[in-house]
Amino acid sequence: MQTYTTPGERTVSPETNAVSMLKSRAESAPDHAALAYRDGDSFVDVSTAEFWLTVRELAAGLVAAGVQKGDRVGLHTATRIEFTYFDYAIWAAGAATVTMYETSSAEQVKWMLSDSGAVAVVSENSDTFEVFESVSAALPACRISYVIEDGAVATLRAMASDTTLSEVDRRIASISHADLATLVYTSGTTGMPKGCSLTHHNFAWEVHQLDDSVAKLMSQDNSTLMFLPLAHIFARAVQSACVANGVKIGFSTGIPQLLEELSMFKPTWVFSVPRVFEKIYNGAKQKADADGKGKIFDKAAGVAIAYSQGIERGKIGIGTKLAHGLFDKLVYVKLRGAFGGEVKHAISGGAALGERLGHFFRGIGIVPLEGYGLTETTAGATLNTPEAIRIGTVGRPLPGVSIRIAEDGEVLIKGGHVFRGYWNNEQATKEILTDDGWFASGDLGALDADGFLSITGRKKEIIVTSSGKNVAPAGLEDRMRSHALISQVMVVGDARPFIAALVTLDEDSLPAWAAANGLEDVPVGELHDHEAVIAEVDGAVKNANKLVSKAEAIKTYRILREDFSIEGGELTPTMKVKRSVVASRNAAVIEEIYA
Repeated sequence: MQTYTTPGERTVSPETNAVSMLKSRAESAPDHAALAYRDGDSFVDVSTAEFWLTVRELAAGLVAAGVQKGDRVGLHTATRIEFTYFDYAIWAAGAATVTMYETSSAEQVKWMLSDSGAVAVVSENSDTFEVFESVSAALPACRISYVIEDGAVATLRAMASDTTLSEVDRRIASISHADLATLVYTSGTTGMPKGCSLTHHNFAWEVHQLDDSVAKLMSQDNSTLMFLPLAHIFARAVQSACVANGVKIGFSTGIPQLLEELSMFKPTWVFSVPRVFEKIYNGAKQKADADGKGKIFDKAAGVAIAYSQGIERGKIGIGTKLAHGLFDKLVYVKLRGAFGGEVKHAISGGAALGERLGHFFRGIGIVPLEGYGLTETTAGATLNTPEAIRIGTVGRPLPGVSIRIAEDGEVLIKGGHVFRGYWNNEQATKEILTDDGWFASGDLGALDADGFLSITGRKKEIIVTSSGKNVAPAGLEDRMRSHALISQVMVVGDARPFIAALVTLDEDSLPAWAAANGLEDVPVGELHDHEAVIAEVDGAVKNANKLVSKAEAIKTYRILREDFSIEGGELTPTMKVKRSVVASRNAAVIEEIYA
């Protein structure tokens, strides 16, 4: 079995945790802007001292409300500054945060609050509170509730007293590395979510290793815009690292406002899932096509990719250099402007970015740092860094992290960031966590000679055709999704004679594409069957099939009428397809394919 361990692990002192790191920042740099929220057409800064005061008083209010050390408190809200206030306040009160997406259903909310034994819940607004209220009768332990948009912050801060503030200080001082910091329920693709038990040591250890891996990003001269769901561990780990190092976090008001707010806030680096980067690329291409500059954009994109590939090889041709310099002034500067104009690096995680997109963004001057990790590993386990990048891989392990490739190709992970197990689920824990600390990720991968990891698929998603051919769908799906018209793809064919695919179209891209191709008079509902659209999807299938052998290639496909969505239940909050849900809802379509 291949194993690679990155040296240079930073140890974490016993008194160090997420709360103590914020407190230290407040003492050493009280006037530094730690957070920022949108107010009208600008962002308003919040100093580290203000941040710490709010957290301490909120924690005192929670103590006054009856939250005890070791309790679990539900946090049911979208990404906003109050999420961060409450997350740190719950920790400061000696409790653990149970995060829930604002889109979580009543059954999911009931399950997470019940399974965790939460004694309190903080809801975002009347809608999320209504969800809680609809199941509250089944949650007798959850006796405390507050609503952010009904003044929860002011109410709890007003409840603080000298006595409860002193108790908060005592509880902060008593936090141990073994204490539970959070329960993050894996959204999963099947069954009820499992609660990942992450400790204060997990967070502190992860932050310390990131400090060394991406020190260029983790300084108080930097800023980032938070728009991914903080209920997910990816954004949560970034939050902890930024707060600990003084990186200013701006809070977006939502994905629809993202481009506007990137220009307004002007972050120095961003982080996201690949789908957002794909959307920005596709949007830029469509605008160029609509303006009659499609050929120039395509040429500029090709040069950017060639330039990045030259960086990888260590040699860039003179022609590529000259073209790159020209397009930098004509095209790339505008693309960087879509990110606010100051972004130098972009961390990507949650799914495969793909070599094409990775080379494109590096070629235009935004260096992609693709990483890999899971909820069970407190997010990052591997990461490409500014000093060590290999496009198409998810980077080397963080310092102190070991990656092992098992005999069957499964990626095993070991390090101080690995969780201690699933809450109230010893059997599930035993299935993926060995006694000596190796976590079985469920992902398939390969290590190169320099320790860079490539993810090749999911162990449980391997399709075995009726002829016995093993097919990993991820590569085919990722390649097809790179097409501007395609939103989602799910490859099917398990126990079937050949491989096929279910395809959805990008509803945002379709109208602009139709207009650019003289089809603006065709109703959107009829475009799915139009020969021009089918020709585009045919091309995407042909391009994807270049990756695989004939036996693994997609033989046919069906374009579905509606896109997959988080609200519809076909996607997880990080845009991963829930394969069982999609297969069940489209069983008739799949049967028709193989009829």
